[in-house]
Amino acid sequence: MAPSPIALIASATLIGLVAVGTGAIVAQQGSRFSHPRRVGGAFAMADLDGRPVNQADLLGKPTALFFGFTHCPEVCPTTLATLSGALGRMGRDADRLNVVFVTLDPERDTPESLRDYLVSFDSRIRGFVGTPDQVARMADAYHVAYRRVPTKDGDYTMEHSATVALFDKAGRMVGEIGYGEDENRALSKLITLALPGQCAPGGGAELWSTDGPTGTCGPRS
Repeated sequence: MAPSPIALIASATLIGLVAVGTGAIVAQQGSRFSHPRRVGGAFAMADLDGRPVNQADLLGKPTALFFGFTHCPEVCPTTLATLSGALGRMGRDADRLNVVFVTLDPERDTPESLRDYLVSFDSRIRGFVGTPDQVARMADAYHVAYRRVPTKDGDYTMEHSATVALFDKAGRMVGEIGYGEDENRALSKLITLALPGQCAPGGGAELWSTDGPTGTCGPRS
């Protein structure tokens, strides 16, 4: 039997597995995709009010996109807290961004449960939900590897890519925030994404780098 698209993506883009929390395993993406502009594409999901959303909803403003699940013990809440902290520090400038959390666990993550989960984070973080097939198609388009992993107590967790993908307003992938990346670097990247040329704390950020600001930035035009 031929390998699934998700399996092919996993073998092509992941550099290892990091054990996180109790029973959770997270697939960590490498620092660069070979063809960044090819990440993304058509999808059909819904927001938490039941309205259909698609690729067009992520165009016109830069986007920070993260895939996870509400039962995630550490990586997802940590990542969302980092994003929330950065958005809070950005103030109204954060309104220039789309920030989206896409569930990879449609069996448990209903719109209601995801809404309750996101209450703990910045209100500008939107949630997307879908059927298992819709989730699989969006994950495939955005090069996100994931799979369901049974646990000893008869429940399950999700193994998934842990990177926040960054896209410009035209939908082209221009960088990423790695899991566990320093909060100031994450802030600098989001400022650079939202306000190209704006000086972020510590200097300008290289979006693809996880090594910190480059020290080069200029006045906003």
